[in-house]
Amino acid sequence: MQKKIFTFPQAVQKLEYYCSYQERCHNEVVDKLKTLAMSSQEIDEVIAHLIQNNFLNEERFACSFARGKHNIKHWGKVRIINELKFRNITKYNIEKALKEIPQETYLHNFHALTEKHWESIRETNLNKKKKKFCDFLLRKGFESSLIFEKLKDLEITD
Repeated sequence: MQKKIFTFPQAVQKLEYYCSYQERCHNEVVDKLKTLAMSSQEIDEVIAHLIQNNFLNEERFACSFARGKHNIKHWGKVRIINELKFRNITKYNIEKALKEIPQETYLHNFHALTEKHWESIRETNLNKKKKKFCDFLLRKGFESSLIFEKLKDLEITD
């Protein structure tokens, strides 16, 4: 089966649609263009067009990503930062994105998640239960200081 060859206007149209239904970072757009067998010069031109016409905005992507991952998947700041770095988002945009999550919302979601998870762990050995609890929250990307502070609170109430 032969790969379909796209003309420049077709590729632009396809990528405009690709960027319009979901925020994208530059890496995702470049990867998509590579699957369309575009040359590096054409890739640069398409990206320039997308930026000029506000289809592609890395700051907007970072803010949307941070809000969504925290509110929907309940990720902590550490995981959000690492995921954004993985996507080559600048330090400035990462800092701006983290400001999208109000501290009181962050802490409220953290406490709600921790209490729900603590109750859901069916481990009788307290040390194993603590380890499972900490591992889960570290994977979610919450700060270790927050986790250990919450663990102390939960131990006192148990």
